[in-house]
Amino acid sequence: MAIVFVTTLGLLFGLLGVGIWVSLSLMGVGAGTLLAFRSLPVDKVLAQAVWNGLTSSELVALPMFILMAEFLFRSKFTANLFRAVEPWVRNLPGGLLHANIVGCTLFAAISGSSAATTMTVGRITLKELFSRDYDRSLAIGSLAGAGTLGFLIPPSLIFIIYGVLSQTSILKLFAAGIVPGLLLAGSFAGYLFIRALWRPVVPARQDESGNNIWRERFLALPYLLPFVILMFTILGSMYGGLASPTEAAAVGIAITLTIMALEGSLTRQTVLESCLGSARTASMLGLIIGAAFFLSVAMGYLGLPKAVAAQVAAMNVSPFMLIVMLLGLYIVLGCFLEGMSIIVMTLPITLPLVNAAGFSTIWYGVFLVIAVEMAQVTPPVGFNLYVIQGLTGESIGRIARDTLPFFLIMLVFTLLLALAPEIVDFLPNHM
Repeated sequence: MAIVFVTTLGLLFGLLGVGIWVSLSLMGVGAGTLLAFRSLPVDKVLAQAVWNGLTSSELVALPMFILMAEFLFRSKFTANLFRAVEPWVRNLPGGLLHANIVGCTLFAAISGSSAATTMTVGRITLKELFSRDYDRSLAIGSLAGAGTLGFLIPPSLIFIIYGVLSQTSILKLFAAGIVPGLLLAGSFAGYLFIRALWRPVVPARQDESGNNIWRERFLALPYLLPFVILMFTILGSMYGGLASPTEAAAVGIAITLTIMALEGSLTRQTVLESCLGSARTASMLGLIIGAAFFLSVAMGYLGLPKAVAAQVAAMNVSPFMLIVMLLGLYIVLGCFLEGMSIIVMTLPITLPLVNAAGFSTIWYGVFLVIAVEMAQVTPPVGFNLYVIQGLTGESIGRIARDTLPFFLIMLVFTLLLALAPEIVDFLPNHM
């Protein structure tokens, strides 16, 4: 079995190393190992696995949420969001830096994408923060950290893909992400609060203590109305049993288009760019998912997951130490691979290990999502880092240094979830 494992890793990193697409690399690994170690009709196994994977009804929700995120990116939602949040956070220690945290948390609840959340919120907040002389490092770092919440707070594209691959209820995965997502956002805000008390984050305080602050706050609340409508429509309809994730996404798109038409941002060019953008993203994800199903089937035929599980069991490590080992593995992989690729490549092997250690499949989904969030902010391929580079012009090294405190917060938070898995499992278990 050792030669199978070495051959699999060699093929994988060899194909990725020469620049072949992740999806084609996964298919190549599956086909190559089956041809080398099993006498099977690889073409038939490939066709059946891809067909079974991509015809899952749950996957229909994926392009729908992607399309909604594309429309939101080109709307005035985020500008209105900043107007609503600004009066409520500017007098807190850390001031408008909290707009990154609150803005990303709210936008994550309607977008499902980390990159879309970072880009859409950042193009408004960074301009304001820089113009008001806020600490540049904290402005960049807080956006990079909070932007990852787009994967954790439902609706989440990662949860949809993980649910399909692991045959887990997507609604329960969405529920599992709510409490950890809010707690992680609170941890980011708490760090900004403490950091601002320890050292000033803006050289000169703005005129932020007017007598009419409460009047401003209540006058700003109507700007939140589109977000409230979308959140309650999408999440409320799903958890109320009125709609499936796919149906909720379709209704969300209809409401988004209606609001964009009312605010004047719905044009032929906007629709065309949104449709093309969603088609590119959905096609890329579709190829990866199909390849992941084939690789999973191939690994099953080779018996690799069971062999690795038996080897780890023989090491007799505690459940917590297993999670520490897996977290270290994902951090290393996150330095070289995109988060989605990490999940689809490792899930066939790691999921049986985690289940055997006593963790639920739903808990592991949340763990994986946070691991992917960390991959989003680890150089040299952290996608959120490149999004922020496009917004600021800073070097990747500088952005990575600014993001380090928020990366460490996610790291500690993940270990706490391993010690208290009921934080994740409580809501799904009571649905």
